[in-house]
Amino acid sequence: MPDNDGVSDRRNPGNPRWHLADQVTDAVRRRFSAQVLAVGAHGALAHGDEAEDCEVRLVVVTYRPGEGPRPATRRIDGVIVDLGVISAEQYLGHARTLSTSWPLAADQYLTTSPTYDPDSWYQLLRDTHLSRLAEAGAGEFTALAREAWYDAYSAQVRARQLATWHDLDAGLVALSTARVGAALVDGLLSRTYFRDAPEAVGRTGLAGAPMAELAERIAGHAQELAKRGRPVDGEIDDLFD
Repeated sequence: MPDNDGVSDRRNPGNPRWHLADQVTDAVRRRFSAQVLAVGAHGALAHGDEAEDCEVRLVVVTYRPGEGPRPATRRIDGVIVDLGVISAEQYLGHARTLSTSWPLAADQYLTTSPTYDPDSWYQLLRDTHLSRLAEAGAGEFTALAREAWYDAYSAQVRARQLATWHDLDAGLVALSTARVGAALVDGLLSRTYFRDAPEAVGRTGLAGAPMAELAERIAGHAQELAKRGRPVDGEIDDLFD
């Protein structure tokens, strides 16, 4: 469940990335003043990270779809700036939607540091998502966890095949995908969200997990899902339930 304090100002005046974020925000407001409802930073900046190589991730919230700047990414003064654009209605719709990627998606709804938000819109986004979480029963998250399990299992099988074929580079990619997939299952079963994929595998103890350990974890997930009434195995007719 959410464990951070959400919408807040974590600015460090000495961090040039905040200066850059403000400059981009000012440019957006000058060019699209009548179309922009809010602009906010998420990711590393919103969490108060001071890493010199962290990117600047901004989301422009517009009043209506198709307004505002186009989504774009550039390296500016040595810093990657990712500018996302979405309408308020679409963003709130995403915040009301739970999916297998929820452990990696929730952070953007729950942790934002506004660079422009005169009407406290980001607080509405956070409250909307929290309300959706409050409505969701345990069974809904368990069903999502089972969907995520199939992806994790398939990636783990693929990683094993590639290792058998001595395709080490491709095998490492598949193994990484399987670790993230297993972390998503963990997150859904425990209703825990993560900042990003590296944190997901780190907090779940899957970072660097060898093939055998990963397979054991995924098998454990299958047992837990069966206990919760969502077995991963079934018959043909179960495909149509």
